[in-house]
Amino acid sequence: MATDVEGRLLGGGTYRSLGEQQLSPAEERFERGRRTVGLFLAPIVTIVFLALPLSIPPSQQVLGGVLLGVIILWVTEAVPIPIGGLIGVGLIVVFGVAEASDVLAPFGSSTVFTFIGAFILAQAMLKHGVARRFAFRILSLPGIGRSTVRVIVAFGVITALLSAFVSNTATVAMLLPTALGILAVIAKMMQDRGLAGEGFDPTRLRVGAALMLMLAYGASVGGLLTPVGTPPNLIGRGLIEEATGERISFAEWMAIAAPICLCMFAVLALVLLLINKPEVRRIEGVEQYIAGQRAELGKFSPAERNTVIAFAVTVALWIFPGIVALVAGTESKVYDVVSGRLNEGVVAVLGASLLFLLPTSWRDREFTLNWSDAQRIDWGTIVLFGTGIIFGSLLADTGLAERIGTSSADALGLSSTFAITAFAVVLAIVVSETTSNTASAAVVVPIIIPIAAAAGINPLVPALAATFAASFGFMLPVSTPQNAVVYGSGVVPITTMIRSGVSFDVLGAILILLLLPLMVAAVGLG
Repeated sequence: MATDVEGRLLGGGTYRSLGEQQLSPAEERFERGRRTVGLFLAPIVTIVFLALPLSIPPSQQVLGGVLLGVIILWVTEAVPIPIGGLIGVGLIVVFGVAEASDVLAPFGSSTVFTFIGAFILAQAMLKHGVARRFAFRILSLPGIGRSTVRVIVAFGVITALLSAFVSNTATVAMLLPTALGILAVIAKMMQDRGLAGEGFDPTRLRVGAALMLMLAYGASVGGLLTPVGTPPNLIGRGLIEEATGERISFAEWMAIAAPICLCMFAVLALVLLLINKPEVRRIEGVEQYIAGQRAELGKFSPAERNTVIAFAVTVALWIFPGIVALVAGTESKVYDVVSGRLNEGVVAVLGASLLFLLPTSWRDREFTLNWSDAQRIDWGTIVLFGTGIIFGSLLADTGLAERIGTSSADALGLSSTFAITAFAVVLAIVVSETTSNTASAAVVVPIIIPIAAAAGINPLVPALAATFAASFGFMLPVSTPQNAVVYGSGVVPITTMIRSGVSFDVLGAILILLLLPLMVAAVGLG
C-alpha cells in the first residue's frame, strides 16, 4: 500500500512513539536503547546532583538538578518531550524552588500566543491548499525547482532576509506551510517516479530535515542583521550603551553584522547539506510535473482567498513595527506605541481569529475554519516552549545562571579580551540551548560586562559577542521558538537537530570570535 505522503507530512506532531515510526531494525534498537537509558539516567543524575555537598543556595541546587534531569529527558526522548518539561515544572514546585503561581506565570508569554495564532494560520493554509499552491509557485521559478539544494538555499535566503525585520518565530511560522507543501511535492514525486518504495516514511527524508532546519537556523542568522531583528539584539545593545556610554546606531549594527551573517549563512548551508545530504539532487521532468499539478489546482477558492487575506493582514502587522523603526528609529515614541500595541502574539491571535469570521458560504454560515480544525494544531509544541520559558525565568530569578557564569570566569582566570570574548560566546550558547535567546542575552551580557571591566578591558566586544551568541542555541527544540516550530512539523528527528545544531554552534562561535572584533574595529567602535 502506497504511503499517504501529504497526510503524513501535513499532520505534524511533536512526538511519535516507536510504533508510530517506520524504522529499520538497527534504528529501532538504537531508539529503544536511547529512550531506555534516558528513563533511568535522568532521575539518577538528578538525585546525585541533589546529594552533592555544594555551597550554593538550596533553590539553585534543586533547580540545577531538576534541569539536568529534564535535559536528559529531552535529549533521549524517554518520555514525550513536552511531558519531560512538565515533569520538571512540577518537581520545581513540589521541591519548593518557587510558588506555583510564579513558576507558571511565564506560560502567559506573548510568544506562546504567537505559536497558537501562527499554528492556526498554518492549519488553514494546509487544509485549503494554499501552502500547496505556494509550493508549486516557488518550484516553478526558473532553475529553482530542478534542484533540491537550490530549493533549500532559496528558502534560507528568504527566511534570513525576512527575519532581519520580522520576528524570527513569525517568519518561520509564515514560511513553514509552504516548506511542508514543497516537501510533500518532492516526496510524492519521488514516490510517483519510483525513487521511493511503497510504505516509505516521508517524514524521515533527509531533504525534509535540511529544509526545516534551514528555516529555523536561517531565521536566527538573519535576525542578527539588524538591531530589531530579534529581542536579544535590543537587550544587548541597551546594556552595552548603559555600561560604556557608546550607542551602536542602526547603520553601524548592520555594517558589523552583514559580513558575519553572510559567512554564517554560507557555513549553515554547507553544514546542513553535508549532514543531511538530500536523497535526490536533481529530478528530471520536474517542470512538466509542476505545470500539470498547478493546472489541476484551478482558480482560488473562497476558503483560499480568505486564508490569504488573514495571512496577509497578520504578516503586514508583524512587519509594520519594523518599518516604523526604520523610519522613526527605535527610540521614538511612535515606535514604542506601535511595537507595544502590535505585539506579535496579539497580532497572531487576531489574524487567526479572522479565519473564524471570514465566510466561505454566508448563507450556510460556513467560515474558513471551525474549532475542530484548530484543535488539530500541535499543542505539544506550545507546552514545550512554555516549559522552556519557565526554566529560563527560574535560572535568572534564582541567580543560578549568574553563579554559573561568575564561577566559571573565576576558575578559568580570564584576563584578556580574546579569553573573555570566547567565554562570553560559549556561555551565551550554552545558556541559550536550555532557555530562550532573550533570557540568554538578559542573563549573560550583565555577567560579561563586569568581568571585562574587572580585567581592565573595554566590554563592548565581549558583550556584543555574547549578544550575537545568545541568538544561537540550535541543538534542542526548546532552545528557540523557531526550533520548536520546525520540530513540531514532525519532519526533524531530535537526533538530527542535535547533530546539525552542535556543528553549527561550534562553527558559528568560531566565526563570531574571528570576525566580530575585526568588524567592530573597521566600523570604528570600541
